[in-house]
Amino acid sequence: FVFSSESVGEGHPDKVADYISDSILDACLEQDPHSRVACETLVKSNCVTIAGEITTSAKFDYEKVVRNAIRDIGYTNDDDVFHADKVFINNQITSQSLDISQGVNDSMAEGKKKAEQGAGDQGIIFGYACNDTPEKMPAPILFAHQLNREMAKMRRTEEGSWMRPDCKSQVTVKKKG
Repeated sequence: FVFSSESVGEGHPDKVADYISDSILDACLEQDPHSRVACETLVKSNCVTIAGEITTSAKFDYEKVVRNAIRDIGYTNDDDVFHADKVFINNQITSQSLDISQGVNDSMAEGKKKAEQGAGDQGIIFGYACNDTPEKMPAPILFAHQLNREMAKMRRTEEGSWMRPDCKSQVTVKKKG
């Protein structure tokens, strides 16, 4: 059978959005290790929207964090529509709601039977390990990720200066059995 996987590069909108959210989380935790951060990011054309609920004592410039994240990725070329210094940033971040806070805090609150810490929002993750590679990852996705990492390295050299951050790789492997 044939098995294919694709991987997107660091400049793909989904990766850009994740990197911006991660950078905001890092900025919060750097100053306040007890921060609660539920941050989502949307990127489109020359716009970035950050939204969510954050409870932290950290003080930092959200716009600066967003622009630095975009700069780290490499959107700094004058011909880029999406440019670290030119994007419009819409900040829709608020403090965590009291309802969620009560469910997460390890203190008594109306409707709680015990002073136990809750989990907050939860997600489901699906994946699997296999013997294709030493990393226990399916070979096609591992190779696709490796190609993107190498493209990112090359893009930062003189030889690859023509390349841009948004890229994609696809690897197809023919398996026996």
